[in-house]
Amino acid sequence: MSWELPAKISLREVGPRDGLQNEDPIPTDAKVALVDTLSRTGVARIEAVSFVRPTAIPQMADADEVWSRIKRAPNVRYSALVPNLRGAVRALDTGVRELEVVVSASETHNLKNVNRTTEESLDEIAAIIDMAHLRDATVQVIVATAWGCPYEGDVPVERVVKVASRAVRDGADSASFGDTTGMATPTRVRALVGAFRGANPETSLNLHFHNTRGTGLANVLAALELGVADFDASVGGLGGCPYAPGATGNIATEELVHMVEDMGIDTGIDLEAMIEAAAEAERAVGHALPSQVLRAGPRTRTIPA
Repeated sequence: MSWELPAKISLREVGPRDGLQNEDPIPTDAKVALVDTLSRTGVARIEAVSFVRPTAIPQMADADEVWSRIKRAPNVRYSALVPNLRGAVRALDTGVRELEVVVSASETHNLKNVNRTTEESLDEIAAIIDMAHLRDATVQVIVATAWGCPYEGDVPVERVVKVASRAVRDGADSASFGDTTGMATPTRVRALVGAFRGANPETSLNLHFHNTRGTGLANVLAALELGVADFDASVGGLGGCPYAPGATGNIATEELVHMVEDMGIDTGIDLEAMIEAAAEAERAVGHALPSQVLRAGPRTRTIPA
């Protein structure tokens, strides 16, 4: 176990997809404007859209238009989430070259989410990987309910690692663990990261934490102490948790940046610019977002005596 913190981490901004997917639909113009604002913050990666069936998730019904209209910054990589083979074809035809696919470690959650077993989803993910690689695209497998399921409760670490390892064997370029309903704690983070690395030491790992129960940044710290250097976050803490009504969802990007930069860890992100983006996101959705840094500002901001 390593306790030496990374000198630099990579953040993927997921607000335009994962965040807005949990909000009431907003106009396409506002989505494009938010992605363009985020592209100017210094963040290196943005998950911009999801190519899902519009009747299933109306918030993403304009994915093709958003993808075609955003102004791509040369130093930013843009990605899209796809739920199945059909969505992957749509995304690749639109020009996406970084795909994310999701499978739940919990059988019950996977059945509720996509109406198929975990094994059936993994079979389709294998086909998506093959197709994407033929078209010079990459695929990251995101294992949802990695630290617990709202239906089943705890999901054994061995089960989560087995699901992720199957996708890695099938050619996934990287892996991510999603704390779908904010059930992770630092001890559980250490256990899963350690087990996955033991089984897949060469595979790049991303972590996606929610702050549903207030442990999001504590989990980030635990992962940093293990040397993890790749995280998801959502501007303003945008988004909610469909299985925990009234709870917050993703950790806020500006809160994560504020914490790790003060710890001497470089993110490449302009904190003030990200706070301004959070304010824009708040205006777009029309209600207060949970970010405390958006409310209070950075610790370096002072007030007149």
